[in-house]
Amino acid sequence: MINTNDKLLCIRGNDFYSEGEVYTVGRIVNNKYFQLLTGSNDDHWYATLDEKGIYVSFDSMSAKDNKAWFDKIA
Repeated sequence: MINTNDKLLCIRGNDFYSEGEVYTVGRIVNNKYFQLLTGSNDDHWYATLDEKGIYVSFDSMSAKDNKAWFDKIA
């Protein structure tokens, strides 16, 4: 379960999220999608929580896997 203001550790980064950094969950859309803030302002991407884990997808039309992956900090 993910809640607003939870902290997520980036375990595999990309151009928008840096590995080893901690990010804050924003608004919850539903039990699968939520906002993940990119920094100190209100910029965000939509993250997914499913059986694969917690991730943000980028450019799904590309053959290159460009997902950022996260672990929830207890």
